[in-house]
Formats: sequence, C-alpha cells, structure tokens
Amino acid sequence: MEALPQLTDITQSTAIKFFHVSSPDKKYIVESMGGGVALIDYDRDGLLDIYFTNAPTVEMALAGRKVRSELYHNNGDGTFTDVSKQSGTDDPAWSVSATFFDYDRDGWLDLFVGNYLQYSIESNIHCYSLSGSLDYCPPHVYRFAPSHLYHNNHDGTFTDVTLKSGVAREFGPALGTVAADFSGDGWLDLYVANDGQPNQLWINQHDGTFRNTALLAGAALSPEGSAKSSMGIDAGDFDNDGCVDLYLTYLGTNQLYRSNCDGTFTDVSKASRTDSSGWSVSAAWVDYDRDGWLDLFVGNYLRWSEAISVPCHAASGRPDYCSPNVYQPVPSRLYHNNHDGTFSDVTAAAGVGSEFGPALGVSAADFNNDGWPDIYVAVDSQPSILFRNNHDGTFTDIAVIAGCAYSDNGHEQAGMGVAVADYDCDGWFDIFKTNFADDTCNLYHNNGDGTFTDVTFTSGVGINNRYVAWGCGFVDYDNDGWQDIIQINGHVYPEIEGHNTGQTYKNPRLVYKNLGNGRFTDVSPTMGPGITQQFSSRGAAFGDYDNDGDIDALVLNMNDLPSLLRNDGGNAQNWIKIKLVGTQCNRTAIGARVRVVTGNHAQMDEVHSGSSVMSQCDLRLHFGLGKSTIVDLIEVKWPTTQKIEKFTQVKPNQILMIQEGSGIVKPMTPKSK
Repeated sequence: MEALPQLTDITQSTAIKFFHVSSPDKKYIVESMGGGVALIDYDRDGLLDIYFTNAPTVEMALAGRKVRSELYHNNGDGTFTDVSKQSGTDDPAWSVSATFFDYDRDGWLDLFVGNYLQYSIESNIHCYSLSGSLDYCPPHVYRFAPSHLYHNNHDGTFTDVTLKSGVAREFGPALGTVAADFSGDGWLDLYVANDGQPNQLWINQHDGTFRNTALLAGAALSPEGSAKSSMGIDAGDFDNDGCVDLYLTYLGTNQLYRSNCDGTFTDVSKASRTDSSGWSVSAAWVDYDRDGWLDLFVGNYLRWSEAISVPCHAASGRPDYCSPNVYQPVPSRLYHNNHDGTFSDVTAAAGVGSEFGPALGVSAADFNNDGWPDIYVAVDSQPSILFRNNHDGTFTDIAVIAGCAYSDNGHEQAGMGVAVADYDCDGWFDIFKTNFADDTCNLYHNNGDGTFTDVTFTSGVGINNRYVAWGCGFVDYDNDGWQDIIQINGHVYPEIEGHNTGQTYKNPRLVYKNLGNGRFTDVSPTMGPGITQQFSSRGAAFGDYDNDGDIDALVLNMNDLPSLLRNDGGNAQNWIKIKLVGTQCNRTAIGARVRVVTGNHAQMDEVHSGSSVMSQCDLRLHFGLGKSTIVDLIEVKWPTTQKIEKFTQVKPNQILMIQEGSGIVKPMTPKSK
C-alpha cells in the first residue's frame, strides 16, 4: 500500500506553549465550559495565525492565579510566536466569544473579545433549584467583567482601545456578538447578546468610538421590558430596506427588531406577529417561496419552566442534567413574510406543525437540487427532521422516508458536530454527523433526489462507537480530489474510567480515507502519533496554516496543550486554493459556491463561517487535484446575485484571490516546505 501522508503533532517544535486549563471535576459553573480555536490571518501576511480561548480553574482562582487567551503569530517557518502581550490581546478574563471586524475601515481586522463574569472561589455561592437539589447560580449573582476592543496597529500588534472607544463600562455577561452595519452608514457596528442583562448595541461614531444605543434603539430588553437570557440571534433584512434587522430567541417571548436605518431599532415583535413564546433555540431566515422576501423558521426546544423542573442525578448520585426526553417537545414555527412588515404563522398550513424536538441546529438548503430551499433540523435525542419544499408554500417532512431521521437500525441519536460535503463528487451534498458514545457517527449519502441512504456501515465509518465525538470535518488530506473525514473525540465524564463501560475519558482521533468508490477505510493507526495519542478534545479547526498546499488540523484539548497537526506529505499531489472576496454579496463571500473541474472529475464546496464544533476553519476553499496538471474550469456562483463567473485553463499549486466582478486579482504560488 502506498505510504499515506502523516498528520504529525508538531506542537513542541512550533514554540506554542498555550495550555487549556480545565478542572476534570467540573463542580462549578465556570468549569463546565469547553473552548474553541480560530485560524485567522489577522495581519494579512497570507499565513494563518492562531487564537486560543481560556479560563482559570477554581483552584487557580483561589490561589490568585490568572490565565489568558492567547494569540500566536505565524512566523512562516513552521514556528509561532506568542504575541499576546505585545499585541495587546492578553486578556486574563473569562472570555466566551470573540469577533474580528474592521471597525475603523482601515483595511485591517480589529478584535472584540466578549467577557463573561468575574469569578473566584471566594465569590462562589451555593444555589439550589426549587426541588432543593444543588444547582448552578444565575450569572447576575456574580460581578460582570468588561469586554475588550483591540485596534490593529498594522504591524502585528494591537492596542487596547476599550476605554478610548467607549465600550469600557462593565456590561454582560457577554455571550454572542454580531458585527454588522446596523445604522446603514457604511461603518460596522456591534451588537452584544448578554446573559440575563440588557443587550448592547454599539453604534460606530466614525472617529474610533462607539455609542451604546440599545435602550434608545429598543434592542436592549425583552418584550416584557426585562433583561433575559438570549438563546440565539439571527440577522436578516426582512423588509428589504437595505438595513439589517435582528431576531432574538429566548426562554420566553421571542423578539423581532426592525432597523430604522439610523442606528436605532423598533421592537416590532407584536406588530409583526412573530412574538411566539416558549423555549426557542435557533432561527433561520429563508425565502422558502422564492418571492424575494425573507421568511422565518424558528426552532423550538422543549416545554420547560421551573415549576415542572425535575431533579436528575448521574449514576454516581451527583446532581446532573436531565435528558431532554424527560420533557415534552414543542413544535417549531414557520412565518411567511407578507411584504408589509407583518408575518403570517403558516406552521400548520405549511405542514411543519407536528410536535418534535428538541430542535438544536437548523439548516436551509436545496437538498434535492430543484432550486427551492428545504429545511433540515438536527434534533437532540429524537428523530431529526427534513422538510422538503413542495413549491406551493407547503413542506412535507420526509426525514423518515428520506433516511436521515434515525440511525441505520432505527434508533434516535444525540447529534453533536456536523460536516457537509459532496464526498463522492456526484454534485449532491452529503452529511456526516457525530454522536455520543455507545453509538456510531452517521454518514448520510444523498441519493440524487433529496433523499439519503445511511451508509454508515457500508461505507466503512461505522466501526467505532466507544467515543463521544465532537469536532469533525471533510478534509482532503492527501489532495487526491476526494474528501476524507477527520473526527475528534473526548468524553464528558472524567469518572467514566471507573464504571467498566469500556470507555475512557481521553480518546484518540480518527481519520477515514476516502477510497473514491463510496467507501472509507480507517487509517488512523497509520497516521502517526498526532492521531493515535489520546486526549479529551473538543473544538477543531482545519486549514493550511503553512500555505504549503495541504490541510492541517488544530485541536483544542481539555486541561492540556493544544495539538497542531501538520500535514506532512499531503502536498505530494497537486491542488488549488481559492480566497473569495465579495462586492455585491458579503465581503467574505459566505455562501458562495465554487465548482472545480479537472477532466471528468468535478468537485464543489461553499465558503462557511464556523464549522466543526465551537471553532472557525480557514475561509479559503481548498481542492485537491491529484495528478492533474491543469484546472479545466473554476466556476464561482455568488450568493446574492446568483451570477456565475468562469475561469478556464488555470495552473495548479497556487492560491487564487477572486473578487466578485473583477476575476482573479491576486494569484500566489507559495514556497514548498
């Protein structure tokens, strides 16, 4: 058998010293969080840099010790430099979210870091549920930590402009952040969703400062006038006025904020008739009837309140989370846009009103290539849902007959990470879904008509069921033009080792090689210690950090150093990498589709924001070309205009920058290792 590329753990030689801190006991709220990683070229030198998030354990807080999130600069020689301090990003707070955005329009990405709470063992308070069992405390029990804004100095360093910019006051606890031009003036503003406190809308003043207008704009509080925990946020221009509107989901009453295009918002939840109550988690804007106006799908979770809360315990007897099956699911909702600022609840009429759930992830896509968007809902511990668009304003739930509702043997599953790709290059997107231990992950093959066949076992990926699987990705690690699968694992219960289950807290990673005939083979044991070493891992990001033409992997490990897995040998075959820059669509070209043809072999992919679990992968699209010495066709379909640009007879082994309407503007041939 031909020698395979190796995913070599080169962390020790890269000078990366970051250590993700975690207490295996997870006794306190601060210790229940995991972490993520980001691969991003913050200094625009064409090389992917790394940003890690972190938080202290209770024991460290008791001793007065702090930890920080860290930024590592890619030196271009296989090593990284910790530039956290000199870049001004060494934030020692409990950081939860972060977003890069060019707030001063100087062409360089700045950094906003959302911090959660100021917490220490001395400030820890014992809280109890109504049943009398020990429970987590709500965030307002603790003091909030200020978030931070860092300005990019164009030289690899950042300046903390939190005070100067006006975003210094202690607010929060910050959970989610959206950077968008909410005022319609061409400058990026910030919207911060806080946990149990008023949300924040920071309007860019064009002079390096921001002004919080959330209360005046009507975007700070719930419809009841109180500050509640925001579950989710979705942005879209529902009234086609050119300004971004916001929809927030809650445990309570959801909200729709219409932008007034002047930096303020009006709460139109009731007037628009989208103020549904319950426990909503996710939402998606989708023009399901193709009338040019955005409709709204809202994914609901469970019927829950403190009055019906049930105390649950782990096998060891300690208080634990209840299974979602303990509570009753509620139907999700579909709202049709009436073109006059109001919506009609068409849940029943459209055929999406059956009670299912608990709904977690929602994806709207044309799964059957008929030009109409369908809706896929990933469900926790219940059958998943696939709503097929009937072209007449109605949907039919075909998940059961389509083969993507259950496992191959008809069991419900607890899904976690998701990866989507056309792994067999037939022009239809397939699905890989990771699940909890005692179950296999799923590989759903698209049959070419919008239905799926669960090929988990026949494809060869159903041989491992011992792991709690998290991050995952379709990655052509050997550049043969066929998408392989990388799966990242790690159990959630440290005490699992003492229960004779055959499972361990720390697990190896898994790599399935695509054989090009619809089958995969587990090559994990031959991929080197970077794959076979055991960790309890969570987030994973994939990208070509050294620009040598093959895909590397970055993995965040609980209570350990991260793993930077360099791909050694993957660039033995040819490749092409494409960075898209939108002009009429969003500048990062999220949603743009690229088709690459070499001979009779055609591949496709889309630009994605976020992927795997809690992580951000390389926004550039990578295509392995095998032995092909020319790319016959590159076809780019831009998401907003749906216009297609074509480029023929392109040389391989280069990084192309394609700007919407301007073609190839910046080819680059990187140096080999």
